[in-house]
Amino acid sequence: MRAIRSVILSVAASAMLLAQTAPVRPEFEVASIKPSATVPLAEKVHVGVQIDGAQVHCTYLSLKDYIRIAYQVKEYQITGPEWLASQRFDIHAKLPEGGRGQFRDMLQNLLTDRFAVKMHRDSKEFPVFGVVVGKGGLKMKESPLDPETQAGFSVAAEGSARGTTVNFGRGAYFSLADNKFEARKLTMAQLADSLGRFVERPVVDMTELKGTYDLTLEFTPEEYRVLLIRTALSAGVNLPPEVMRLLEGASDESLFKGLQAMGLKLESRKAPLEVLVIDSASKTPTEN
Repeated sequence: MRAIRSVILSVAASAMLLAQTAPVRPEFEVASIKPSATVPLAEKVHVGVQIDGAQVHCTYLSLKDYIRIAYQVKEYQITGPEWLASQRFDIHAKLPEGGRGQFRDMLQNLLTDRFAVKMHRDSKEFPVFGVVVGKGGLKMKESPLDPETQAGFSVAAEGSARGTTVNFGRGAYFSLADNKFEARKLTMAQLADSLGRFVERPVVDMTELKGTYDLTLEFTPEEYRVLLIRTALSAGVNLPPEVMRLLEGASDESLFKGLQAMGLKLESRKAPLEVLVIDSASKTPTEN
């Protein structure tokens, strides 16, 4: 009897130890998901993620955007149904105490629970443009980020028929407006990602530069119009045939030359990149 009691106590102690050491699943305290309101084409639309204290506000993002943010991949690294990029949702959530550093883990679990997202990882070789430093050396000076503040975290975008702006915080942003592309305080990875909106291949940073930089490229009205159209396409916007015809015969020469003047070069390369294959997902999230 004493031996049996010892075994029972041992099993109970092991169970208690497992219960104590089991990791807590990162989750938002509360989360509301609603379809985004339709925005007329002529009006500005605010897009992005803002974290202010414990409050999280994600606006006008597609399920593909949320997957990209949650798993820290680029849009071209996600494969799945076309509707992933077209239907947009607003998410408003509350972080638990001390949970700010687990935002992406919480978002991953939210997508699994509410959209029933199922996926697997794979690798695929892509034709890419690699950003490299030209033979004459870099012609841009470093532009340090603004000091940290306690105002919160924000990565947001706004756009209209006139152009688009993406703000990364601490003075870092890029904008496409008034016939020019303007970047301020961007890392080379951020610059490469922004340039990928304007060309037909993924753009990958291969410079090994660690600083943040300013850059301004100017275009003719015709060249600028092509960049706007490509930006809209990269964001998953469906454009009418008469707009798509404006891309026929369009050239990237001005973009390439502008970068060369800054000491940068886009080279055709091939690179193996991780991809997320979305096996299934629900178009309608479960109830709030």
